[in-house]
Amino acid sequence: MQALRKIAPGVGLSLQDVPEPRPIPTDVVVEVEAASVCGTDLHIHQWDGWAAGRIRPPVTLGHEFAGTVVEVGSDVRHVAVGDFVSAESHITCGACSACRTGNGHMCERTQILGVDRDGAFARYVAVPESVVWRTDRTKLPPEIATLQESFGNAVFATNEQDLSGRTVAVLGCGPVGLFTVAIARASGAAVVLASDLHPFRLGLAGTMGAHKVCDVSQTVDASGWFHEHTGGHGADVVFEMSGAPSAIADAFRIARNGGRVILFGIPSRPVEVDFAAAIFKNLTVRAVSGRRIFATWYRTRWLLESGAVDLRPLITHEYGLEDWEQVFAKLEAGEACKIVVYPGGKPAGSKVAAAVAEVTR
Repeated sequence: MQALRKIAPGVGLSLQDVPEPRPIPTDVVVEVEAASVCGTDLHIHQWDGWAAGRIRPPVTLGHEFAGTVVEVGSDVRHVAVGDFVSAESHITCGACSACRTGNGHMCERTQILGVDRDGAFARYVAVPESVVWRTDRTKLPPEIATLQESFGNAVFATNEQDLSGRTVAVLGCGPVGLFTVAIARASGAAVVLASDLHPFRLGLAGTMGAHKVCDVSQTVDASGWFHEHTGGHGADVVFEMSGAPSAIADAFRIARNGGRVILFGIPSRPVEVDFAAAIFKNLTVRAVSGRRIFATWYRTRWLLESGAVDLRPLITHEYGLEDWEQVFAKLEAGEACKIVVYPGGKPAGSKVAAAVAEVTR
C-alpha cells in the first residue's frame, strides 16, 4: 500500500510503498476512508525543533481518521469486522497512576499515532482495540467522523467552563480555535469575540458564530479592541489557542477581574508572563492538552450528531493522498482550515466541497 511517511530527518515527506499492517492480538486493522491533516503533521513536514526532538523516522504520519474495520486480532472482543470507527490518537499504558485514576490523557508513557508509531495517512492502519471509537456512519460521514479527534481538543478545553451568558474571547482561529468559537455559540455564550492574523480564518470565525472579529495584523492594541467590545470590562473567559507570545500576553490583559484564561496553544519557545497582573486580577488560569479519554468523546458525539455544531464549513479542501504536496502547500500558505485526504482516492462529486463553495462564495 502507499503511505505518506517521514523517512529521514529534515524537511519534507515521501509517498512510499509499504507492507499492509497485520494486527497483533490486541489490534484491529482499519481501512482508512478519510483522514484529516493536523498542525502536528505540518510541524513534522517542516522538521521544526519540536519534530527534530520527538520524531524517530521512518514513520507514517496521520492521527485523525475514520474507516471500516477489516481485520481483528485474536484477543479483540468488542470490535468487529465491518464496524465504522474513528480512534483516540493517544495510546496510553493503562497501568500508571494517571491511567488508573481516570486521567489517561496525562499518561507519561503515551504513544501517539502518526508520531510515535505508524499512523493513518495510508490505505490501512493498525490500532489497539482500546482506542477504537465506534461511529454511526448515517449520522457522521467519513469526512466529518475523521474530525472527531481534533474537535475533541476544543470540547475538552471548553467542557469545564460555564460559557452560558458569558463574554468569550478566542485568540487564534486555527481549526481548534474555530471549533471553540462554534462550541461557545452552541453553549449559549452572550458574546463571542475572535482574533487572528489571517482574514481567511477570520471569515470562517464569523461563519462559525463569532459576533465580532479582530485582525491583529491591522490593530496596534489588540487587548484594547477586546475591552472596547466588552464595555471596558474584559472577557469572562479567554481561550488562547495560538501559542503566539503576544497573544498569550494579551490573554491576561483581556480577561476581566476574576475571569478565566484557558491556555491551549503551544509556544515555539519559552514565554515571559506577567503573573503579578494575573494575581492582582484574581484570574483562574488553566492549561489543557488533548482529550479526556473517553469522556470527551461522548460530548463530542452529542455536539456533532445533534447538529449543535456543524463542521462542514471548516473543511476547506479535499484531496487524494497522492496530492499530499498540494495539501502542505495550502497549509503553509495559510489558505486552508481542515483538509481531508482520501487514501482510497477522492470521492467523485463531494458534497462537502459543494457545501464549502456555497458558504465561501
